[in-house]
Amino acid sequence: MKANNSRRKFISSVGALAGGQLLFTKPIVSLASFGVNSNENITVGQIMDQFISEVPGKFLKETVDTLKSGSKDIVVKGIVTSMFATVEVIKKSIDLGANFIIAHEPTFYNHQDATEWLQNDPVYQYKMDLLKKNNIAVWRNHDYVHRLNPDPVTSTFLQKLDWLKYTTKAVPKMATLPTTKLKDLITKMKTTLGVDQVRFIGDLNQDCSKLLFMLGASGASSHITGIRQLKPDVLICGEISEWETAEYIRDARSKGDNVSLIVLGHIASEEAGSEFVATWLHQKYPSIKTTHVPAGNSLSFY
Repeated sequence: MKANNSRRKFISSVGALAGGQLLFTKPIVSLASFGVNSNENITVGQIMDQFISEVPGKFLKETVDTLKSGSKDIVVKGIVTSMFATVEVIKKSIDLGANFIIAHEPTFYNHQDATEWLQNDPVYQYKMDLLKKNNIAVWRNHDYVHRLNPDPVTSTFLQKLDWLKYTTKAVPKMATLPTTKLKDLITKMKTTLGVDQVRFIGDLNQDCSKLLFMLGASGASSHITGIRQLKPDVLICGEISEWETAEYIRDARSKGDNVSLIVLGHIASEEAGSEFVATWLHQKYPSIKTTHVPAGNSLSFY
C-alpha cells in the first residue's frame, strides 16, 4: 500500500490548517504579545532568542537545540517548520523563498547531530552543500519547545483529536475518555492524523477509557514506568524498540493485565508540535512568511 496522499501533500499554509485554526482561537501557551519585532531585517538569532526567552529556565547550558547550518546573523526572508529538515523539505523551503528552517528532530541522522563520522559521506555532503549554497539556517527546536508548560507537542496533539478536555493539569499526558473501543480509537487517530496504518497490541473490541500519551521516542523505561504507575488501558506512543516495550505489554497481557499499545510512528505523534511553532511564529512575526511543511513518513506500507 502506498503512503497516504494526505501525508504526501508536502506543503500546507499555517492559516489553512484546521488544526491551525484551532490553535489561533484556543492557544495552549500564552501568546499575549503579538507582533514582536514586526519590522524587516529580523535575524535568525533574534527569533531563536525570542522563543527561548519564553521558556521556563530560558537558556540551557547543554542542549541539542543548536544551529545545524547557517548563522544567527542571517536576515530571515521566510521560515519553514517541520519535524525533519529533509532534503525534500529543504528544496520546498527554497521554492518558498524561505532561508530559515526550524526542525524538531536531528538533521544529520543522530541525536547530537555529530558530523565528524559523516565528512566523507555523499548524502551528508549533498545535504550540507544544498544548505550552504542557499544560505539556509537550520535550528533544532526540541528541548526548548518540550520545556514549555504544558508541553505543546502533547497538548496540540490532543487538541487536534479533541481530547485535551479529557486531561488534567496534574497528569497532562493522561486522558480519561468516555468508554471507547480500541478499534475506534485507532480509526479516529488514523483519520485525524492522516496515518495509513498503526501497529498495536490488544483486542480491537477492548473497552478503553484511560489513555497514556508518550509521544516521540520516550523510551522503554518511561513507557513501563508510566504503565506501572498510572495503569492506563492503552499506551499511545510514537516509536518503540520492539524488544522492549512491546514485549513488556505482551507479557502484561498474558499475566491478565488490561493494557494495550498503539504505536503511531514518531513523526505522526509529534507533527503537531511543529504546527504549534509555526503558529507561534505567525503570531509573533506576522511580516515574515511562515509555512509548516510536513516531512511525511519516511516509511511506506505494503
